[in-house]
Amino acid sequence: MAKTNKRKVLGRGLSVLLNDENKEINIGNIIEIDVNDISTNPNQPRTNFKKESINELKNSIKELGLIQPITVRELKNNKFQLISGERRLKAFKLIGLNSIPSYVRKANDIESLEMAIVENIQREDLDPIEIALSYNRLLKEINLTQEELSLRIGKERSTISNYIRLLKLDPIIQSGLRDKFLTMGHARALVNIKEKDKQIEIYKKIIKNGISVRDTEKLLFETKKTLKKESNNYKSKYINQVENKLKKMFDSNISVHSNNSGKGYIKIEFKSQENLENIINKIKSD
Repeated sequence: MAKTNKRKVLGRGLSVLLNDENKEINIGNIIEIDVNDISTNPNQPRTNFKKESINELKNSIKELGLIQPITVRELKNNKFQLISGERRLKAFKLIGLNSIPSYVRKANDIESLEMAIVENIQREDLDPIEIALSYNRLLKEINLTQEELSLRIGKERSTISNYIRLLKLDPIIQSGLRDKFLTMGHARALVNIKEKDKQIEIYKKIIKNGISVRDTEKLLFETKKTLKKESNNYKSKYINQVENKLKKMFDSNISVHSNNSGKGYIKIEFKSQENLENIINKIKSD
């Protein structure tokens, strides 16, 4: 177990009297802290803690000791809050150890959130949705731009954007991605389909038939063509209905023209001056 610069936390009675002084001494040092005095971070971006992984870490700590201290910030009354190292803390509790080496940092709520998220997204074992949620929180709660976030974590803006787009997927597909039923490549392809029911339909085909990313992209291309055709057919049917209604209303030959964006024009033909005046009067009366 690491022994560098360790200092036992004072008992409650004395520490209350020397609270401010202790805080200054603690910050920037590695000290031993009672595991029961450390609360977990409510801003922890990691949501999945696999038992197997924690048990492996527990056995490693038993054999080799703690290689890297956890990181905490000091609260009031000699209490601490975890910034990073929840797996290590869980492992220590499983072993039955009473205290854990902890590096104390000075941080407010926002700084603690940022440090917790940034520390976690540097790890390789986060799933894509955890990474996406972490990026999104940094953008929304820390008010970073994608450019600023890119500089903070050393990732390209396009990488950040691709992860955040995963949050547009149906929750069922997000869950499948977290459980490794499909790859990041599949997910990036699926997010291009806006209709959630179509996303689910293709997702089920991927799972059932073991479709590759390349074949998924082909399937999505055909699906988008079909959806566009269905949309055009719907528009044509609707426009025909409008034309027929207008023809009856004005007793004239009327044609409605619309482009893909929904813009267009209405052409009204009249048989005579009298017919034109009747059309104008009907428009005015309506």
